[in-house]
Amino acid sequence: MIIAKPNFFLFTGGPGVGKTALLEHLRARGECCVEETHRRVIREQVASGGSAVPWLDLQAYGERTAREDIAIFDAMADVEQRVFFDRGIPDTGGPGFTPPPWLVEAWRTRRYNAHVFVPPPWPQIYHQDPERKQTFEDCLATHQVILETYRALGYEPVLLPLTDVETRADFVLAHL
Repeated sequence: MIIAKPNFFLFTGGPGVGKTALLEHLRARGECCVEETHRRVIREQVASGGSAVPWLDLQAYGERTAREDIAIFDAMADVEQRVFFDRGIPDTGGPGFTPPPWLVEAWRTRRYNAHVFVPPPWPQIYHQDPERKQTFEDCLATHQVILETYRALGYEPVLLPLTDVETRADFVLAHL
């Protein structure tokens, strides 16, 4: 059974492109927003000494974040209001990740709005931190993989302008 949720809007893209800042801004404007699972999983794994982080075990990391993203989607399947997500089920893994069959099935059966918002890589705002170890070059590579993945899954990426967070939020809301 396919669960199509045109009221579920995704922000996706490489690391450090402003997705979380934009979601926080939209939340402050009263929008319903779902936080990213990826950074939380990394924090938990680092704190517990686990290996399910992208730089140690990309496959375990990807599968864990995918299972959590699927559970979030399923738990919210009856939500009728507009919801913005900081990444979604198709964001799992990254370059070098091999999606297991259950994940490929989730991509097919759990559908977000066809328009996916993608802040492009922007060197002026990119920075590394203890949870974001990727270089800017890694960000560029991830950006390309994400665009290809979403297009292959039938989504239409909408590139956000390289501007301040308030103008980006206005752009997103006007696009809806």
